[in-house]
Amino acid sequence: MYTLPKPLLVREELLNRGLRIFTPLEFGRVFQVQPYINKYFLEKQVDEGLLERLKQGIYALKTDPPSEEEIANKLYAPSYISFEYALAHYSIIPEMVYEVTSATTKPTRLFSTSNLAYSYRTIKKEAYTGYRLEKVGERQYLIADPEKALVDYLYFWALGKHSLNDRLNISSLKKEKLLEYAKLYNRKKLIVEIERMYDH
Repeated sequence: MYTLPKPLLVREELLNRGLRIFTPLEFGRVFQVQPYINKYFLEKQVDEGLLERLKQGIYALKTDPPSEEEIANKLYAPSYISFEYALAHYSIIPEMVYEVTSATTKPTRLFSTSNLAYSYRTIKKEAYTGYRLEKVGERQYLIADPEKALVDYLYFWALGKHSLNDRLNISSLKKEKLLEYAKLYNRKKLIVEIERMYDH
């Protein structure tokens, strides 16, 4: 006979392990229960309000929710936060953004969950670099370096996917680093635009 610990103890153990967001497999590893009991418990706790199902196979503690950045990393992996969301995070664009934007090597996707949209844009495997692990208290997530976030953004502009924000603040960015990242995309328009930005 398998029994699961009480919901309060489950919450405590998940928080101790920093698992505010997890898959059924990760949950099963922590509590070492049979998959069918695991599934029953997760569904029951979604109904009872301890957990929230963010999408098929991804659950979060509703009582102690993960940050939107942590959700972005976990919803669709591999991915790192980039483009407009990262540019706003670094104050490279002044606008507020209402979508968490990420780069991935997988097909483009859009998810809506927890009243927020999470978009993922496909980049070349060769360009899937230039990100770091950012820690805020107990929370941590992958986000592009400031220069890489801008290059990722400019790449999609070069492809004609969006217009260019005319209020970019590049004063804190290193031109050499931008050019280094731009070369990964092997697109001349990208290099030309970075040079133009620094000629002004």
